Amino acid sequence: MTAAPQQPRGHWSGFNEVSFVAGMRLLFWICRVFGRWPFRIVLYPVLAWYVLTKPRARRVSRSYLRRVAACGGPANLGVLRHFATFAETILDKMLLWGGLYDTRSVSLHGIDGDDGVNRCLDEGRGALLICAHLGNLDLCRVLSQRNTRLKLTVLVHTRHAQAFNRMLETLNPDSQLNLMQVTEITPATAMLLAEKVAQGEFVVIAGDRVPVSPQPRVAVAPFLGQPAAFPIGPYVLASVLQCPVYLLFSMRIGQRSEIHFELFRESLHLPRKAREAMLAELAAAYAARLQYHCLRAPLEWFNFYDFWQLPDTSRLDTPDATR
Repeated sequence: MTAAPQQPRGHWSGFNEVSFVAGMRLLFWICRVFGRWPFRIVLYPVLAWYVLTKPRARRVSRSYLRRVAACGGPANLGVLRHFATFAETILDKMLLWGGLYDTRSVSLHGIDGDDGVNRCLDEGRGALLICAHLGNLDLCRVLSQRNTRLKLTVLVHTRHAQAFNRMLETLNPDSQLNLMQVTEITPATAMLLAEKVAQGEFVVIAGDRVPVSPQPRVAVAPFLGQPAAFPIGPYVLASVLQCPVYLLFSMRIGQRSEIHFELFRESLHLPRKAREAMLAELAAAYAARLQYHCLRAPLEWFNFYDFWQLPDTSRLDTPDATR
């Protein structure tokens, strides 16, 4: 049996997000019986304890919010509000899969028009959706189950959140449908996904977390004022699938939830000689759009680890990288 690779300290997969949601069953019951405000009254003392006892999470949240402010975003945001937004999003996931979330308030952007995803649906074509850990992606999954034309396959690595996934499954077994556990994109995985796209399905992959690997293949791009590592996997996969590529962002603005589909490329080709430069350009373009939406909804980006800690620089895909 091959041992699982050891992750470097600070890698996102080493953080147990389930510890944050251990009491969500009780809080979910409070919300169902008494409403949202009683839920918040009980929630904030729990959050205060969590923030006080988790210095690393507190530190990275504060660092992120400072970068937001330095780039023109709100300057009065606090760590407690950041974690409170995370908890409210977890509650929304539970309400969604429990059938208690009113999806009529969700506004969809980038659906119609020449660049909208309906064009692919009308033509029976599949596409690649590059998402982010921004807002509530489960909104898209629930809405897709109500739209028989839109079939999603979401690539995930959720072994660090198994208890929370089991909790969602008790609310609705469909919460685990269309999820594909992927640690790395192998040729066999790429072939399987190519078949799904050929059948008109949409493959969803995150663009803002580096791979679960001791030496991840990444490109460095500016993000919120400082270079950060972004995975190259989505763009390599797109070059294999040869299908339209959209960016997918979900967030709450005020009392309304928004889902944005943005055409990124009609198709991707990575030339052999300029491969590194192209990957860096694509990562930078994605990072720019992610930054735009993070500044619109800064409390909704949930990467509670040191996102700007670069991995082993000997393996970075940048224009001046050596191989």
